[in-house]
Amino acid sequence: GSRRLRGRFPYGKKAVLSDGGRNGGKPQKEQFAPGAFSYRLNLPGEDIHLLSGHDYNKPLASRATDTLKLRDTAEALLFEADITPQVADTSHGADAIALIEAGLSVGISPGFRIPPPRAVPPDQAEKITTEAYDPSRRMFGATIRTILAALLYELSVVTRPAYQEATIEPVRGDPPAETYQPDREPIDEDGDGFDDVTGEEIVPRQ
Repeated sequence: GSRRLRGRFPYGKKAVLSDGGRNGGKPQKEQFAPGAFSYRLNLPGEDIHLLSGHDYNKPLASRATDTLKLRDTAEALLFEADITPQVADTSHGADAIALIEAGLSVGISPGFRIPPPRAVPPDQAEKITTEAYDPSRRMFGATIRTILAALLYELSVVTRPAYQEATIEPVRGDPPAETYQPDREPIDEDGDGFDDVTGEEIVPRQ
C-alpha cells in the first residue's frame, strides 16, 4: 500500500560547511532565511520532487503528481509525501522507506540554485557576514552565508544532512487502505461473524 512521510527543512539554523581545515582557514557556515524558497513554491506550475540521494532516477514523490504537499512557515519548510504503491514496489522506493523506518536515513537535503542576477540582484539573493569570535559558545569567527532567495528543485532523503534539524519520518497510525472502501464486501475468512479488516460485526445487508 501507499506510505506517507512528513518532514521539515529549518530556516535560521546554521550548517557547518567547513571547519577551516588544518591550515587555520576560516570556518564556513550557511543558513537559509525564512521564505528563501518562496519563488518556486508560489508558482504552482513549477514541479518540485522528493528524491532519494539527489538522484532524479530515484524519485519518490512530486508536486506535479499531487503526491508532495509543501507548506512554508516562518520556522521551516514543511512537507508531506505520499509514496504510492507503484513507487514503494520499486527497489529504490522500498530501500528509501526501509531506511527511513529504520531511522538510518532520516535527513533532508535541498537541491537548489541561486537565481541569476538578472532575476534577483545578488545582494537580495544572499549575504555574507562574519560570526563573532567566542570559543565559549563554539563561535570561531566563521564566514556565514545567508541565503535569502533560492530556486528549490527538489528535496532529498539523505543519511547525513548538513542541517541536523532537516528531517523526514514516517507518519504512523494511518488506517489500512481497506477501511477507506465502504462499498467493498466484508472479509470473514475465519467465519467468526466479524470483518477481518475492521474488526466490526458483519451485519447482513437488507
